[in-house]
Amino acid sequence: MESDSTGAEQAGQVLGGVTQAAGSFRFLIDQRQWFWSDEVAAIHGYGPGEVTPTTELLLSHKHPEDRQRVEHVVNELLEGKAFSSRHRIIDRAGKVRHVLVIGDRMTDPSGKLIGTEGFYVDLTDVHQSELKETMDAAVKNFAASRAVIEQAKGMLMLTYGISADRAFEVLTWRSQQTNTKLRELAQNIVEAAEGSVPIGDETRRSFDHLLLTAHQAKGSSLSGG
Repeated sequence: MESDSTGAEQAGQVLGGVTQAAGSFRFLIDQRQWFWSDEVAAIHGYGPGEVTPTTELLLSHKHPEDRQRVEHVVNELLEGKAFSSRHRIIDRAGKVRHVLVIGDRMTDPSGKLIGTEGFYVDLTDVHQSELKETMDAAVKNFAASRAVIEQAKGMLMLTYGISADRAFEVLTWRSQQTNTKLRELAQNIVEAAEGSVPIGDETRRSFDHLLLTAHQAKGSSLSGG
């Protein structure tokens, strides 16, 4: 693909009245696999789908004077720890960017740690007086995105009997295939499911059984056994 030197500027979205580039990311520990939104790619100077994010690529954009800080952030991320950091990166065009990166632990339904998810906000052109409003809006936006994606994942897990990781991979695949933002795709799934044809009586009875016995046995399942 051709390079998009203005990608970071074009990726801007309104956060608390301040136009800034912001986007989300995920890292799965076992697979050592990254996912990032088009906005995060643009902050680093890349167009949508132009590169596959990797740890090496992330580190290649570190600012020399913030080397230790960035490496600490990456290590926290790779270990699935919650973190927050303000530091500098150098985008593909050589421009220094000030970014806020916030990550949170990501777990599967059993509570097992499986990775880290969070967001980037490009603070390069934000004045100090606007920073808190921008950060608060970014956190709120991320929380809303995470909630609806988790809802859609749960629907896929229940319907197809798949894991949380696999459900997220399916959503990501459909997002890429249809060129639809992940949050928008998840929101469409959740909204379309509201008022849809109810599930069959047998499935409902099985789920009733699971709901009423889940506090007792780990073996409870939709099979009703």
